[in-house]
Amino acid sequence: MNYIGSKLKLCQNFLPTTIKSVCGEDLSQKTFCDIFAGTGIVGRTFKTSVKKVISNDVEYYSYVLNKNYIENHRELQNKDDLLDELNNLSLIEDGFIYKNYCLGGNGERQYFSDRNGKKIDTMRTAIETWKQEGRISDNLYYFLLCSLLESADKVANTASVYGAFLKNLKKSAQKELILEPAEYELNENEHQVFNKDANELIKEIEGDILYLDPPYNTRQYGANYHMLNTIAEYKPFIPSGKTGLRKYTRSKYCSAASVKEEFENLIKNANFNYIFLSYNNEGLMSVEDVKSIMSKYGKYGLAQTDYQRFKADANRFNKADSTVEYLHILEKN
Repeated sequence: MNYIGSKLKLCQNFLPTTIKSVCGEDLSQKTFCDIFAGTGIVGRTFKTSVKKVISNDVEYYSYVLNKNYIENHRELQNKDDLLDELNNLSLIEDGFIYKNYCLGGNGERQYFSDRNGKKIDTMRTAIETWKQEGRISDNLYYFLLCSLLESADKVANTASVYGAFLKNLKKSAQKELILEPAEYELNENEHQVFNKDANELIKEIEGDILYLDPPYNTRQYGANYHMLNTIAEYKPFIPSGKTGLRKYTRSKYCSAASVKEEFENLIKNANFNYIFLSYNNEGLMSVEDVKSIMSKYGKYGLAQTDYQRFKADANRFNKADSTVEYLHILEKN
C-alpha cells in the first residue's frame, strides 16, 4: 500500500541496524511497541526477532491490518478456500460503497468502478455474515478483511490517498478487483494489537523498545484514508461533501499548537527502556524541539539518513525529491 510516511525502505536497513546498535543484536527477549503503527511495516519487521510486538493505531483500518499482520502468527485453516468463495459470489447491487462511492450509484463520486464497488460490498457483507454466524474465527475475520482492504486499495481510482478521486478511471482502477491473500509471518510468540489513542494507551503498557512514528505535519490520516475506514467498519453514515468524507479523529500531532505538549506527555508516561522517534526535517517539531523534550527524560542521541519523500502532493514537482529522516534515540532514566 502506498502510504504517507511509510517506513518500508527504512526497514530494509536503517531502522533495524540503528535499533540493534543501541539495544543489542539479540532482541529475542524484548517487547517491542509500535504505537503509531499505520500499515504495520515496522512491527512486521521485528515480529520474528522479538519476544512480543505491541501494535497500535487510532485508525480502525490500521487496526484491521495489524490484527492480521501482527496478531495472526499461526497458519489459518481453509483461508484459500474462503478467498475463492468470496471471489465468486453473486454481486450485491445496492450496497453502501456502490451507492455512495461509484458513478453508477450516486452519479458524483468515482472512487471505484461500478463493478468493483459492488464486489467490495458483496465481499464485505459476506465476511461480516460469516463472523456473525460463527463460520469464521476472529483470526480469519481479520485476515479476510485485511485482504479486502489491500485488494480494494489496488483498484482505487485515486492518485494515492483518498482525499480526492480522479475524474476518469485510471488503468489500474479499470482492472477487476481480485481478493488476494494478505500473507503474514508465522512464529510461535503471541502479539497484541490495540485501536486506541497513543497518549492513553502509553499509560497502560510497558516494554523494552518503544518506536514512535507520529504524523509529522498537518495531514490528517483519518481524512486521507477515510475510504479504508468506511470499508473496514462498514457501518451506515451520511457521507459528507464531494469526497463523501466521514467523521474522523483529528490528531493533536498534526497541529503546531498542540504537538509539543502531546509529544512530551507521551515521553513522560512511557514505561520503556529505549525510545526511538522517526521524524523528518519537514515536521512540525524541529530537531531542537525534539532534543529539548527527550533530553529531560534520559540519555539522548540522534541518527539520520536521506529518504525519498512521499509524492502525493499537488505541488510535488516544486519540492525536493528527498528529505532527511531523523531517528531520535532516548535511553530513558
